[in-house]
Amino acid sequence: MNFALTDDQRMIRDAAEAFLAEASSSAAVRAAMGSAHGFDAALWQRIAGEMGWCGTHIAEAHGGLGLGLVELALLQEQTGRRLACVPFFSSVCLAATALQQAGSAAAQAQWLPRLADGSLRASVALAARGVQWDADAVGAIARRTAEGWQLDGRFEHAPDGASAQLLFVVARVDGTAEIGLFAVAADATGVTRTPLQTWDETRCLATLELRGVRLQALDRVDDGEHTRDALQRTNALAALLLAAEQLGGAQQCLDMTLDYAAQRTQFGQPIAAFQAVKHRCAEMMLRIEATRSAVYGAAALAAGAPATNELLMEAGAAKAQASDAFFFCAQEAIQLHGGVGFTWEYDPHLYFKRAQAGSHWLGSATHWRERIARALLD
Repeated sequence: MNFALTDDQRMIRDAAEAFLAEASSSAAVRAAMGSAHGFDAALWQRIAGEMGWCGTHIAEAHGGLGLGLVELALLQEQTGRRLACVPFFSSVCLAATALQQAGSAAAQAQWLPRLADGSLRASVALAARGVQWDADAVGAIARRTAEGWQLDGRFEHAPDGASAQLLFVVARVDGTAEIGLFAVAADATGVTRTPLQTWDETRCLATLELRGVRLQALDRVDDGEHTRDALQRTNALAALLLAAEQLGGAQQCLDMTLDYAAQRTQFGQPIAAFQAVKHRCAEMMLRIEATRSAVYGAAALAAGAPATNELLMEAGAAKAQASDAFFFCAQEAIQLHGGVGFTWEYDPHLYFKRAQAGSHWLGSATHWRERIARALLD
């Protein structure tokens, strides 16, 4: 595939890079970590209102910008580069994508406009454990009632689950093989949200418990016919967007390392002059550029609405490549910073933790490689 960014796409990327360099600086990220909101509320308001990013891939008919996966991936790359402490991934990349893929026309008309303007923060509870769709690991059961539905279940890891205003919950219908997607108000009776202390303090996770949660009939938002396939596509697209975020983090690890190596001196010269340091930085750059090609290429393919199997293969390959590259670059950044690399005052440890935590979200590199291998062998 021959792929190059258009002038508009480069403008989107450059504007996002400049904005977040100022608005999500190291100091701002550290201030947001552990805040009362669990995220940088001021930055979220600027992203939603001033920048309009929340509606990037949402259709104009629902108040969005009507752009595509490439543009959203470019924004995700920059949020990952700056570790932006906002619910952009959970609300835009995950919730809005799930609604677009699996939601009925009525549900999309109800919720997408509010997701597009950022006035609604949402998240998706995909599986009982972890952040990955698996038909055999659904964490809730939905039972039909005279008024509509009753939900019971538990989800161990919901992204931004403690701060989201709306939860899209995947549940097994009446204990059968049928899968449904339900919209649950975060403050509904029977919903308990417990924030988790996690390895990556720049992103919040929460445990959700649903006990006798009563819903109206219209709170089931999927069409009931293609939900399994739609959730597979949702998982693939979210994995691709997470890969874009990891690409941005890997790039920042290299940039931080080059800056530090140019300033740190030993034996009367910057350590950037040492051949061993050059080789390690060159390896980081090589892995980043390979990841960039995989992510951008998969995003371009996804924008064309490919078949589910093809989408899963391309998104999975990008996610596997990005997870490995980010971990490698974060690890090298710490090593090349020397003893200060894992101290609080320097940033490499924040990226290392993000790389560790995100590598298992929406499928680990091993999971995706095994899945791709099975598909090719079959």
